[in-house]
Amino acid sequence: MNGIRVALVDDQALFRAGVRMLIESQPDLEVVGEAGDGAAAVDLVRRERPDVVLMDVRMPVQDGIAATERIIAEADRDGAQAPRIIVLTTFDLDENAARAIRAGASGFVLKDADPEFLLAAVRTVHQGNQVIAAAATRALFAHLGRGSGRQPAPAAWSELTPREREIFGLAARGLSNGEIAASEFLSEATVKTHVSRILAKLGLRDRVQLVVFAYEHELPPVP
Repeated sequence: MNGIRVALVDDQALFRAGVRMLIESQPDLEVVGEAGDGAAAVDLVRRERPDVVLMDVRMPVQDGIAATERIIAEADRDGAQAPRIIVLTTFDLDENAARAIRAGASGFVLKDADPEFLLAAVRTVHQGNQVIAAAATRALFAHLGRGSGRQPAPAAWSELTPREREIFGLAARGLSNGEIAASEFLSEATVKTHVSRILAKLGLRDRVQLVVFAYEHELPPVP
């Protein structure tokens, strides 16, 4: 079985070297390239087509937010599968991390996180069935949303069935497919189908975008 292909993007060569050693110690992960700024990251993704990108936020030439936007936009333009992007940040209420997630990143990890957590995050976004550090992600958007009004529910919300709205609420809390399945007495395959339909109907890229959607819209309570 092929390993998960990972690209490292950070302007500190020593940090990249440490993460490379960590990732390459795992039999199911491989590093396919490194970049020291956002512009080089875009070129790296074009060339190597990684599955997951570890992206620093603050870098010279081009920051991680702009690089994330370009990578996602190019994939959409070409009809290709965009890599999952994990933002690397130094503190957990970083507005730039939130901006990168809005731009299409699949989550964030603190640079001083436990090595095992970083490895788990790479595998989690690649699998796509849960949110990295769900509580921290919710806390980030709750913090940034204080004092600002939410948008009304878009027309697409009415396209969700009652069951899908129920599943949406559980997924927005960060529950994995397995946790939702256990809670609702469903199979994981059924939950996965529901989540896929919800994302498609709402035009969302992945589960972290679903969390953001829940925080940025005034949604009616689930009946």
